[in-house]
Amino acid sequence: MTTMHNALRAERIKFTTLPSQWAAPLVTLALTVGITAAVGAASGRDPAPPGKDPAATIHYGLLFGHVGVACLGVLLIGQEFNTRIIGTSLAAVPSRGRLYGAKLAVGAWLGLLLGLASTAGSFAATAATTGLDLSTPGLARSFLAGVAYHPLLVTFCLGLTAMLGNLSAALGLIPPMVFLGTTWLAAIPGVREAGQFLPDRAGLYAMRTRTEPGIHYGHWTGLLIMTAWTAAAAYGGLRAMRRYEASGH
Repeated sequence: MTTMHNALRAERIKFTTLPSQWAAPLVTLALTVGITAAVGAASGRDPAPPGKDPAATIHYGLLFGHVGVACLGVLLIGQEFNTRIIGTSLAAVPSRGRLYGAKLAVGAWLGLLLGLASTAGSFAATAATTGLDLSTPGLARSFLAGVAYHPLLVTFCLGLTAMLGNLSAALGLIPPMVFLGTTWLAAIPGVREAGQFLPDRAGLYAMRTRTEPGIHYGHWTGLLIMTAWTAAAAYGGLRAMRRYEASGH
């Protein structure tokens, strides 16, 4: 019987041997830190004039880099659906819950490492160009929220991909929605009220240091909202995996 340790080891090997998977976090790190450094350099020593949130400069690169985070979550399970290797994985790990749990654990761990690297890199780049540091009120919480955002988004996207059971559909829907879709929704009058409760919008708001008019929750609550969405997607993915077993596909 395949143990959880063996299942985790297998998922780690899959990740390290598939260039398309480990390339995603590298691109994410380069985009997030690189764009943040460029914005910080352009802002000079005054990154937060009156009325501007300093966290907006620090996390600016994440607005582009989180597409790579979403792609990582999609690829961790989506490629197996696309290549039909999922059948081999299911044969090797008879417990669908254990296989799926191993994927979630590896995804969350990779997301945490990526979150630490990209958030620390963004803070360091901003501090070097603007002088901001963690002693600025609210930035310590912003740092923690930035780190947590990554594993939550990876897990959320992995769960949605498991529910879809198709790599092409997941890549066609999830990254564009994270990058543009929720931003467009938040800009539409009348829809913004609901859009603020979407997972990525709530998670990004958790990184802010100031209260934004029209947002009906606090910063920590934003992180809780994203966590709730992530838990729901993870559970939905588990149900889908069990149906996959029952259907024999």
